Amino acid sequence: MTNIDSLTLDVADTSAATQFYKAAFGLDTQLRFRMAEPSTSGFRGFTLSVTVAQPADARLLLDAALDAGATSLKPATKSFWGFGGVVQAPDGAIWKVATSAKKDTGPATTTIESIVLLLGAGDVAASKAFYVGHGLVVAKSFGRKYVELSTSGSIKLALYGRRALAKDAGVPPEGTGSHRLTIHGDVGTFVDPDGFGWSTD
Repeated sequence: MTNIDSLTLDVADTSAATQFYKAAFGLDTQLRFRMAEPSTSGFRGFTLSVTVAQPADARLLLDAALDAGATSLKPATKSFWGFGGVVQAPDGAIWKVATSAKKDTGPATTTIESIVLLLGAGDVAASKAFYVGHGLVVAKSFGRKYVELSTSGSIKLALYGRRALAKDAGVPPEGTGSHRLTIHGDVGTFVDPDGFGWSTD
């Protein structure tokens, strides 16, 4: 099974980014930061989702992110699938905090169940075929809309149509330039059809 051990985000200030992610989500080894400001505008084509056990946990993490300097894109609210909200970190990365539970079952905690990297694909079927060709295994597939790939480690991976992903994040789908993201895993060094770079470093 493919392992994704960390992600690198290109940021203007690595120290500020480190402080933000520790204060907001308690993240440490899952993220790396590279001081770089490649040209980019609009939606970067990916989001990161933090899944938690209950709505109280989601509220706690979203409030912590806002207190640390994030901007709200979608306020925390109930939906047919559960409960969650979306924020944009000071470095521009978009984070969703969500749970499938609709009711609290205990005191709020900052425990994160999983981190999911969602890549916005121009053609989900083509991207799925590309990743399968590189040895990844499909865990779940919903036609040309959504594909979840089997991974080990602390970060999960899924493919989502770019426009649908932007809509879910509460931002316009248009965007150009660098994704400002590098995925670190054991599958090899390459760039996928949508321009997302992988590294074994």
